[in-house]
Amino acid sequence: MSENMEMEPEIKTGPIGYIIGGGLKANLQVRLNVPAQTVQEGAFMVVESGGWLFYGLVTDLLLGSTDPRFADESSETRLPAELAKLLHGQTLFTNLELMPALMMEQGPAPDDPGYDAWFQKVLDKQIRPEPVKTVPQHHAQVRLARAEDIAEIFGKEGKEGFFRIGDTIEGGHPVCVDLDNLVQRSAGIFGATGTGKSFLTRVILAGLIKRDKTSVLIFDMHNEYGPDDTASDTGLRVPGLRGKFPTKVRMVGLGRGASIRGMNPDYNLEIAESDIRPEDILMLSQELNLRETTPATLEALRVSFGYDRWFHEFKHMRVNAYETDEESNKRVPAPDSVAAWAEGAGVHPGAAEALHSKLGRLFNAPYIVENPPADALTQVISNLDSGQHVVLSFGNHETDLDYLFVSNLLTRRIRGEWEERTNRFRSGHAGAAEPRQLVIVVEEAHKLLNREMASQTTFSTIAREMRKYYVTLLIIDQRPSQIYDEVMSQLGTRITGWLGDADDIQAVLTGLAGREALRGMLARLQPKEEVLMLGWGVPMPILVRSRRYDDAFWDELLEKKSRRSTESIMKDLGF
Repeated sequence: MSENMEMEPEIKTGPIGYIIGGGLKANLQVRLNVPAQTVQEGAFMVVESGGWLFYGLVTDLLLGSTDPRFADESSETRLPAELAKLLHGQTLFTNLELMPALMMEQGPAPDDPGYDAWFQKVLDKQIRPEPVKTVPQHHAQVRLARAEDIAEIFGKEGKEGFFRIGDTIEGGHPVCVDLDNLVQRSAGIFGATGTGKSFLTRVILAGLIKRDKTSVLIFDMHNEYGPDDTASDTGLRVPGLRGKFPTKVRMVGLGRGASIRGMNPDYNLEIAESDIRPEDILMLSQELNLRETTPATLEALRVSFGYDRWFHEFKHMRVNAYETDEESNKRVPAPDSVAAWAEGAGVHPGAAEALHSKLGRLFNAPYIVENPPADALTQVISNLDSGQHVVLSFGNHETDLDYLFVSNLLTRRIRGEWEERTNRFRSGHAGAAEPRQLVIVVEEAHKLLNREMASQTTFSTIAREMRKYYVTLLIIDQRPSQIYDEVMSQLGTRITGWLGDADDIQAVLTGLAGREALRGMLARLQPKEEVLMLGWGVPMPILVRSRRYDDAFWDELLEKKSRRSTESIMKDLGF
């Protein structure tokens, strides 16, 4: 329903139809007794039956008639107006299909003195909605969900952990997500380019930072999250997280002297050559077009020089360097050449020189140095451990190679740290504290989690296994079909905007009950602001209009409403 359509008060609160048939697998059939335009696909509905409330989503609307002749002919022109109107309610009618999702024992009416105590039990999860295992009675009344219905299922803003992510499409009622629940498993935000998924991501990240029970690491490939930005469609300023949370968010630049949209970072990240492991290179097989012989060559380098020195030593070897042996007068590899090392290590010289050539992009990367002035990797981990949040901005290093290499290496280090801390904590080691929950945010996730890369990167391991080590992912992507299906199946919560490709829609719905009913709903979302939330992290699927990422959002989040409203009033009065 469009925003400009006004709904009658009795429709907002009263019954709009009644159950006439259906079932758990085939959806419930509802006969409408209000105009069809009152309800739209995705509307959140409540069925009251036998002391129970059934909650579900509208998945389809169907026109019907008791006599096909009345559907085929225009009764409005043949019959008196009153009779034609009567026919539209009786002989001509509209049914809707309702996908039932949850049921809960009905509490007191909202105006009953006992309602507040009952509602508090719902919020405290002493009374829980449960999956639907039966059906309502014939002719049970059906109504649009009210604000209290939404709060009973999705929580109430202001209650610890609950954060308003948007509002229902049909009634504008607040819809919350339990942030503590959201971060317990990896999650995904999807949508075609231009649908506002980056804005929605900012909204959720701002909520997590304000909540202050989870640390966030953002791999900011396009420098969008830390500094202030400018919206490409409106030209308006888009506030960055660093400016809104100056004491909580650390902005880190990649490489010495890096600046981010004219801002100086809190510190710069330089990667020591000794931090690079052979597996960090193998992860780049597709990007660097590495040969099948590469693993053997890398292992030989490790054996020859150790984990800490192999990259440095290989980097400084010369390629195509030959000299003449004085005794044999033959052309032989120079002692400091790749070929000389290869012959001594039992590696094919051609394979070794080919690898050296392909690693030239990393050898020349200015953010990889022999001895960084500071251990920024350790500093990033320390920031996250202490409850701060880190935005790693790639600055001018925006190639896929930079993104893949740096994000995987840093995440590998973090994974090892959190695994060790978790094991110490669970083994009862003296002084070992429970690790802080960590969420790693990955833009353009398909580059790191496609079928070819998934088995080689640290990120797929986190998606599958790291929940038990207090680390989860928040992946953002416009092409979910290119993400490995095993990774998609591990995502707890999925928040998706409009997707124009059928394969992308299928990928988002993988492994979910009722996906056929949701497929059409997802395909018909508005291109901006409308999103479908579904999966483990929410009690049931729901269609919402996401919060706008604007000054009003920040005033609400940072509790500046009263000051802002006063300013608006004074402006309206001409002062």
